[in-house]
Amino acid sequence: MDADALLRGEPAGPPLPRGGTLLGALFESLVTLSVRVYAQASEAGVFHLRTGSGEHEVDLIAQRGDGRIVAAEVKLARDVDERDLHHLKWLAGRIGDELLDSVIITTGEEAYRRTDGIAVIPAALLGP
Repeated sequence: MDADALLRGEPAGPPLPRGGTLLGALFESLVTLSVRVYAQASEAGVFHLRTGSGEHEVDLIAQRGDGRIVAAEVKLARDVDERDLHHLKWLAGRIGDELLDSVIITTGEEAYRRTDGIAVIPAALLGP
């Protein structure tokens, strides 16, 4: 697999029992590490959210001391589609103003904010 295939989010590696690929799990781990470093510097905690039934899951929840959060989904893809937004929109409907922002972290090249307000951020831009 070359760099272009990685940036396109093409499937690579063996499938994992929970779904997805090894490469996807490694990408999510790398992003999680970056988010944890910046959250720690801001005295925020980072968590993973999964409902008891497994119906909803949000990859990363960064929570400030006042309880307000930023929710993030990590996608090994350069483009975002409506399926990628499902859990972020569900969470926004559940917690309202406690949600500061929703973001999707991708392998794309440009950061932008969608018309629905969700930010799309390339993992390569996570840094000082």
